[in-house]
Amino acid sequence: MSLIEAIVLGIVQGLTEFLPISSTAHLRIVPAFFGWPDPGAAFTAVSQLGTMAAVLLFFRADLWRIARAWLGALRAGHAGVSLDARLGWYLIAGTVPIVVFGVLFERQIETGARSLSLMGTTLILLGLVLAAAERLGSHRRPLESISAREGVLVGFAQAAALVPGVSRSGATISAGLFLGLDRPSAARFSFLLSVPAVVLSGVFQLVGIVRGDPGESGGIVSLAVATLLAFAVGYASIAFLLRWLTAHSTAVFVVYRVGLGVVVLALAGAGVIS
Repeated sequence: MSLIEAIVLGIVQGLTEFLPISSTAHLRIVPAFFGWPDPGAAFTAVSQLGTMAAVLLFFRADLWRIARAWLGALRAGHAGVSLDARLGWYLIAGTVPIVVFGVLFERQIETGARSLSLMGTTLILLGLVLAAAERLGSHRRPLESISAREGVLVGFAQAAALVPGVSRSGATISAGLFLGLDRPSAARFSFLLSVPAVVLSGVFQLVGIVRGDPGESGGIVSLAVATLLAFAVGYASIAFLLRWLTAHSTAVFVVYRVGLGVVVLALAGAGVIS
């Protein structure tokens, strides 16, 4: 991978990780448009460490408060009654589905699931799901009202993002909206829930790349550049999305997803991109 490719893909990763438009799909589609090789699932997972550093920094106060409350409840021998203690349990339980399905379907995710036709299709389908969530959700419930069952349901939605093009934030925000959460609360829980799964995935893939396992993508220097750019741009993307959702719907992302999906399917079908 050249330095130019690393710069472009790092910016793409940072822009698309937290917006409900699928970073994985964009890291496959953008190289196809430029005629570059597919950077692979390993590059995607490791560059996500940059955006995860961004979410850790942005929500550092929330995460520290949740961790402290959860550990306090654990030492006291009960589940805890505060929102922060409960969120700690919800984030753990909500991470289980993506870990289980990720282990079961690791090979398919890294190889066969990266076709442009599949990504074009999932971009459209999740866009329609997000539109339905906007229409059917009440948008009234704050994050404080979320239950353990609902946290697990959002976790299963996150597991659906193992299919490239679905979008982790798109799936989890949609699930939150279907459950009646207001938009900022749905986005906030989506960001917090992404931390354990993406950090585990990124570390796992990083170990493979350092060891030189098959499937590595790009050199260490290029990967480091992309990850640093993903961190900087990702931090700005989080701030933008939270501000946007306080006064706007997700309609712009629905239109973008459907439009991009149609273009990708048309160009892939015509053999213009591959």
